[in-house]
Amino acid sequence: MPLSDTATPTQVTDAEIDRRIIFHDDLQIIEFDLTGFNFDGSAITNRFYDRVEDRIAASGEALWFFLVNLSDTRIDHDAWFSYSRRGKALNLAHSMGSTRFDPSEVTRRQIAFAADTEAFDPNLFTNREDALARLKSLPRKRRKFISHDPSYTRDDFVKRLSFDAATEIMEVDLSGFVFYHSRDVDDFYDYVAEERAATGRKWFFLINMNGCEIHPAAWVRYAHRGKQLNIDGSLGTVRYATGSETEETIRMCAESQGFRPNVRNTRDEALARLDEIKAEAATAQVPPPPRRHVERRRAHQLSQRLRRR
Repeated sequence: MPLSDTATPTQVTDAEIDRRIIFHDDLQIIEFDLTGFNFDGSAITNRFYDRVEDRIAASGEALWFFLVNLSDTRIDHDAWFSYSRRGKALNLAHSMGSTRFDPSEVTRRQIAFAADTEAFDPNLFTNREDALARLKSLPRKRRKFISHDPSYTRDDFVKRLSFDAATEIMEVDLSGFVFYHSRDVDDFYDYVAEERAATGRKWFFLINMNGCEIHPAAWVRYAHRGKQLNIDGSLGTVRYATGSETEETIRMCAESQGFRPNVRNTRDEALARLDEIKAEAATAQVPPPPRRHVERRRAHQLSQRLRRR
């Protein structure tokens, strides 16, 4: 990937990102125009991929070809992990094939050097026309509805969800659970969302992720449904025993979406963090004393001082 001296502010608007995500519906292609864009850290990188996933969800189509313009694109060292991790997940969930192009001399030399070797990348080009032609030659896999066979039944979910009115906690037990694909995510979250909505209130979420596996094909949908469930029904969410890989992904999403990851090692630590969240919420809800009450108190204090004199 070429590096340049271009600079892109970390805080870019959705409109700026949207301008770089171009849908060619007739070709079933999304073109990503990264010309002069600087992924200067994980925050902007995750923000960019969050927006891509939102735009794909809004399109109503799950599968697309990806055409990526890397002209004068910069990816700083601090962004590489997020860039590769999120890019891989996006491709597994939504790509029928991807090509990249970059007219720089560096790319020309790279292609020439790797020609006729195992290092040759057939999806890297020096111009848009060749990259586009390559995509047009690939088979289209899009179907009206993408269907996965269900991995679980409703009975598999019942034992994993409980509500405690006394503590206001909805506990979700994902220990040993595997999300193989988007169908698993939707089946599970549909159940949780229905049960939560039936209570008619919001809850503090306590999530046991010990041994939980989220396969790459499920990650995009998992993040989307989890975000929506938190918006609709959470007073505060704490996860525990996530495992290092899952924790890293949660922290990346938290960085770009503006929430605290609240990941703890044990259930006791997670419960302690929930107590802190409850205390913070209670403090935030305490209204300031009425102004008239403050004025009367000040007048009384002044009167007391005058009497002492």
